[in-house]
Amino acid sequence: MRRRFAGARLWLFVVAAFAAPLPLTAAPFQSAPAGPLSSVQGRVLDASRGAIAGARVTARPKEGGRGPTTVSDAQGVFTLALPGGEHTITVTAAGFTAASQTLAVGEATTHIAEFVLQVSGISELVTISAGIDTGSITTTATRTPTLIRDVPQSITVVGRELMTDQLMTSIGDVVRYVPGITSHQGENNRDQIIIRGNSTSADFFVNGVRDDVQYFRDIYNIDRIEALKGPNAMIFGRGGAGGVVNRVLKEAMFRPVRDFSLQAGMYGNRRLTGDFDQPLSNTAAVRVNGMYEHSDSFRDQVSVERYGITPTVTILPTSQTRVVVSYEYLHDRRTADRGITSFAGTPAAVDPSLFYGNPDDSHVRLDVHLGSATIEQRWRRATIRNRTVVAGYDRFYQNYVPGAASPDQTRVTLSAYNNTTDRTNVFNQTDVVVPATTGRFRHTVLVGAEVGRQLTDNFRNTGFFNNTATSVQVRFENPAISTPVTYRQSATDADNHVLARIGSAYVQDHVEVSRQVQFLGGVRFDQFDLSHHNNRNGETLSRVDNLVSPRAGIIFKPVTPVSIYGSYSVAYLPSAGDQFSSLTMITQQMKPEQLTNYEIGAKWDLFADLSFSTALYRLDRTNTRSTDPSDPTRIVQTGSQRTSGYEFGVSGRVTPLWRMAGGYAYQDALVTSATTAARAGAQVAQVPHHTFSLWSNYQVHPRVGAALGIVYRSDMFAAIDNTVVLSGYTRIDAAAFVPLSKRARLQLNVENLFDKKYFANADNNTNISPGYPRVIRVALTTSF
Repeated sequence: MRRRFAGARLWLFVVAAFAAPLPLTAAPFQSAPAGPLSSVQGRVLDASRGAIAGARVTARPKEGGRGPTTVSDAQGVFTLALPGGEHTITVTAAGFTAASQTLAVGEATTHIAEFVLQVSGISELVTISAGIDTGSITTTATRTPTLIRDVPQSITVVGRELMTDQLMTSIGDVVRYVPGITSHQGENNRDQIIIRGNSTSADFFVNGVRDDVQYFRDIYNIDRIEALKGPNAMIFGRGGAGGVVNRVLKEAMFRPVRDFSLQAGMYGNRRLTGDFDQPLSNTAAVRVNGMYEHSDSFRDQVSVERYGITPTVTILPTSQTRVVVSYEYLHDRRTADRGITSFAGTPAAVDPSLFYGNPDDSHVRLDVHLGSATIEQRWRRATIRNRTVVAGYDRFYQNYVPGAASPDQTRVTLSAYNNTTDRTNVFNQTDVVVPATTGRFRHTVLVGAEVGRQLTDNFRNTGFFNNTATSVQVRFENPAISTPVTYRQSATDADNHVLARIGSAYVQDHVEVSRQVQFLGGVRFDQFDLSHHNNRNGETLSRVDNLVSPRAGIIFKPVTPVSIYGSYSVAYLPSAGDQFSSLTMITQQMKPEQLTNYEIGAKWDLFADLSFSTALYRLDRTNTRSTDPSDPTRIVQTGSQRTSGYEFGVSGRVTPLWRMAGGYAYQDALVTSATTAARAGAQVAQVPHHTFSLWSNYQVHPRVGAALGIVYRSDMFAAIDNTVVLSGYTRIDAAAFVPLSKRARLQLNVENLFDKKYFANADNNTNISPGYPRVIRVALTTSF
């Protein structure tokens, strides 16, 4: 049954989340600082760089009086909200000598401080002035605050600075600078990426919670994007075959922010974003991010209009309690564009702007409502975090699909269809993080649980040209048409109602054996219960999968800023696929596909804000479907795929005036045992052997900054049959930045500086996306 009231149900869930009672306090604020507040974050460590949990952190203003007090968490991390001015921050812990630092707090800055405490009797009061980069700590990869270099896994973090430099607006823009990830066409109606040889449209998360509907996400409200590579089921549950992409939303901070950006450029590009953050009191702050865009394209009659708004509230009822509530509404309308066809093993030699079909009848419609509430409570040495996310997605797309060209290169087959997806997701996660000590070993223990419910309705219609034929022949050189099309269901079109219930429990221990050796181990149990009802014939199919996903890693630290690691992880993809669309009488009996990753690597924080990473891995995908060689009517699970690869990444500041980000990846992804889609030895589609990207930004003069970007990709196949090749290319981008005042900056970005003709990606052999020609954009950013 089609559901038309998902939005109303969603609002009930959001209201319930806002009305949820707050946990009781552990300790009140000792004082309440007045005036606009800034967030001061830091970490407390011992001499061997081990985290000190439960350290007391006190701020004292220069003018006298008492400031707020807090304690460090299981990873030694603390946060204080302070007014502008000079403050002395003192850290004390039992068995250690106190350390102090004097800090000048600005009104619009998040300050980072690191305190290293010496064992009592070894030294006197120590003042530390070195800082740590905000991107060096992640709470996503392990669900505990952990230095990225101490996570035995390849991780790339793309922050706001790089997004702003390049005027990024989408996930596709971001992953250009993430080694080991390429962007898939996704039928040009959704985000789809290929991570270590595994294509996915569902392994997207927001603040660590699943956001798996097929749509184009905007990044106007994002603080940073984290790409975690390799199977991640221990943290994220099912799927995540090659890795996941997690968006970290901006939150209301205790500092005033007034940021606006106006962007305009070629092909009708127009975009406006705003970021407004305001403390309401010493214990409450509100932030609102907004975006509007209306842009055209170099592709004929292709355009997009979208807007979004995200209000966020942060409440600090006590020094030990933190509550964050947010809601996002995203509206997106765009032309559905499947690209061009191919001929003789390469993309067709036609004008890259050609549109196939009727652009006035090709469109994508999306409305997203996403509400979340997070409550974090510190109780003695433990941290308890509960997060609830309720999301409603209403998505429709109608498109024309280019097919094969005729042998004489005069005609192209064209078909059409539309599809509706209506989904409501409800997830609740609870994590308990407890530091412990056994002898000389320091432990950070995580115990958690997740429950979820996903309700989906799918409905598809086939297009009938002139109300009779499901395909039509169009001219090779001029494939645009205005032929009337009637949309109705064919014999195989979907009309189903799917309910997925998820229950999970997990435990993890991060053990510091010594200053040189750490272990990370964990296991997760998932019960994935799927019910699939076919509205066409009344058939109901169901399957329950009980999945056990282990994770293990070892970290060796020859010196403090260097980590050498090895890891092993496993994930599973249930037989219904990542969008629950393929449960049939046959697949109902199929075991989940298994993903197993082996990885060794190294990370080096050369400076406080310059990091290098490298990884060597092998990822095996087994239990994939294959045709029984002795009985072509039967399906067996003997297919397999393997990706072997190497990655290198760099990110940060080389000098105070020079920033860079990028990396190189080598990937060899092939079918190792025949599947229903390909022979053994076939190369996996859209996985190039070599990719390289580098963005370098240099402040050449106090009044002028300049940047240069290089994006390289070697040849790759458009589809798994390996018959159509997308040639490799090198694209050069550039930018210039001119500060107009202390609070305003003008920037000029040129994408594809030398107007290189290339093909960015594909969905199959006859749906290929040409890359953008030279594009010039200008942006004005102001803060006040």
